[in-house]
Amino acid sequence: MTTITPTPDMEINVDIYTQELLLAASNHSIPTLRRLIRENQLPGNPVNVKDPETGFSPLHAAIAAYEPEEPQQPQANGVESNGEAAEQEQEQSAGGSAAETVKFLLQEGAIWNDLDLNNETPGCVAKRIGAAELYEIMVDAGVRAELLLGRLDGYEALSDDDDEEDEEGEGEVEAEQEAEQQEEPTTTTTTTTEPTTETEEATNPSVTNPRYLDSTLTFTNDRLLDADQNGVMMAWESTIMEKSAQKLLPTPGLRVLNIGHGMGIVDTFLQSHQPSEHHIIEAHPAVIAEMKRKGWDQKPGVRIHEGRWQEVLPALVGEGVEVDAIYYDTFAESYADFREFFSEQVIGILEQDGGRWGFFNGMGADRQISYDVYQKVVEIDLFEAGFEVEWEEIEVPKLEGEWEGVRRPYWMIEKYRLPVCKFMN
Repeated sequence: MTTITPTPDMEINVDIYTQELLLAASNHSIPTLRRLIRENQLPGNPVNVKDPETGFSPLHAAIAAYEPEEPQQPQANGVESNGEAAEQEQEQSAGGSAAETVKFLLQEGAIWNDLDLNNETPGCVAKRIGAAELYEIMVDAGVRAELLLGRLDGYEALSDDDDEEDEEGEGEVEAEQEAEQQEEPTTTTTTTTEPTTETEEATNPSVTNPRYLDSTLTFTNDRLLDADQNGVMMAWESTIMEKSAQKLLPTPGLRVLNIGHGMGIVDTFLQSHQPSEHHIIEAHPAVIAEMKRKGWDQKPGVRIHEGRWQEVLPALVGEGVEVDAIYYDTFAESYADFREFFSEQVIGILEQDGGRWGFFNGMGADRQISYDVYQKVVEIDLFEAGFEVEWEEIEVPKLEGEWEGVRRPYWMIEKYRLPVCKFMN
């Protein structure tokens, strides 16, 4: 990688160039933006420059400058403006609306969930100021980026000797690089969209499934924490788990599988619906020990399966096990793991006629736009896997005092969307 040492002149140019870009974005002047982008001589994508005082990117600036459009007023005496005044008006309004400017910046490679110094993405700004149209544009941009990231997952970069193919695929490679800047959602409740630095990483290690499975857990009455003080499960989720159990087991005598026992909240509610078979897959040794201490292995119809679902589920299918309902709530697994679960595994163990399954829907719950993006991504992937999904919104209680002693809050929005999935007819 080539390292560029900035000179004083370059620093001045960078500052002026950044301010010109931000001003053009604020004025929604697409011609000016296009000219500045095409004339750019500095390293990096110019549409992702940042204002040093606010952290605003051009995308932030374009949205922050949004004002509800008013009907154009007729000119006095029917005379249209002309001359210098017309040119000034054209320069100010060139490119038209904020929506057109936002779309243009996204097409040029602006990052949908880039953070400013107020910890807001452009979509967060749109939500806060009530710009509904811009918010939906940002949600759709997030969905495209996350779907692209998912589709490119597993593809290897082209080798250096494929020069011709490299040139033809340059746009896709750039798109992949931009997509990789987004943090992949996880099915853990500690999902975040915040980027981390190397220093942060040293003091706040990444939440990974192997790290979690090797960690020492802390059990209390209202929470389960890992060794890094991440909230694995907390008692405030009880209302969600109770409603999920009601949806999945509407009548007694059904067969159910839960993946991820945690504090045992959802399994307790599932037991209250008197299932004829109750399978529980749990991978963490400490949770398994706690389950046995509490006598879960002695409860009627309960079978505890020790290990990760990736190994346990194929074995259950091989035994001919079939269930009427599944609940999925793992910790520190990636969205790719979750997609593999419902794309490859559910069909082998869930009853085809009337079977239903759900999951803890905590992806992106640290900010509303991420939650909305990941819901749409999940809907698309579920559809491709042959499932339909129904959502029910549930009010989440105020959680200000819940996060004391927890590494970071994993739930920051007002409503939970409870999913129930079924095979398509």
